[in-house]
Amino acid sequence: MSIKLFTDSSCDLPEDIMKHYNIHVIPLHISFRSEHFLDRVNLGVNEFYQKMKIEEELPKTAAPSPHDFLHHFENVMGSEDQGIVITLSSQLSSTYQSAKMAVEMYKEEHPHVKMVALDAKNASIGLGVILIQVAQLIKEGHTFEEVVAKTKHIIDHSHILIFLDTLENVIKGGRLDRVRGKIASVLSIKLLMKNSFEGSLEVVDKVRGTKNAIKRLIDLIEEYGENLEQKILGIAHSQCEEKALMIKEIIEKRYRFARIILTEIGPTIGTYAGEGGLLISF
Repeated sequence: MSIKLFTDSSCDLPEDIMKHYNIHVIPLHISFRSEHFLDRVNLGVNEFYQKMKIEEELPKTAAPSPHDFLHHFENVMGSEDQGIVITLSSQLSSTYQSAKMAVEMYKEEHPHVKMVALDAKNASIGLGVILIQVAQLIKEGHTFEEVVAKTKHIIDHSHILIFLDTLENVIKGGRLDRVRGKIASVLSIKLLMKNSFEGSLEVVDKVRGTKNAIKRLIDLIEEYGENLEQKILGIAHSQCEEKALMIKEIIEKRYRFARIILTEIGPTIGTYAGEGGLLISF
């Protein structure tokens, strides 16, 4: 008997980490007009950004269906296994609703099974950092009930800070008011955002210029963080690895985290982040 951990492809964790922690991933759907893909299954990260450059319209993202989740459950879960599903914020996608329906469907067929779907209230590497902590709890041998209770605590105390080099994609995608976004772009004002307690995105500061915005982003770690020496820091970038490595170096000199993970923002979140975006989670 073991606890199986499931998530969706928005978590942006590197493949080697997913394999190490035995995290099972259900992909979101990405569409460029009439072309349909599964996130990181038949659409890689580099291919996605190349396609986005040449397409006039933003790609569309769609949550996995309940049956997509159910199919993975049936393939992975043994008769004595328990399951925990942690998804992208319900404020940003219907993925959580699909996962919750799939869990209910699975439990109807297997009434003895302990299984739960949890809303991460987070995205990208924010979800990824949560998953690593949960996988560690499972590895340590905690009971299902203990892991679920501790996971809820981890979710409520997780932060993600967001810097977008361009606002074009969030404007096109309807995540930001068009008029305010255009004004910010013209004035070279960079918006810094974070996740709210409910899992939506909120603007925490407006800074002129990329250099000042990145400095402010790093300062915000101190404002929102606590017990950092016990925490994992995740840094995710969209096609700007050099910038991400520079930020990693500055953070390592200023703060003492237990571990730092660097990764790429994949198709699901990259649709809205655009190139040059940076996410920091702890």
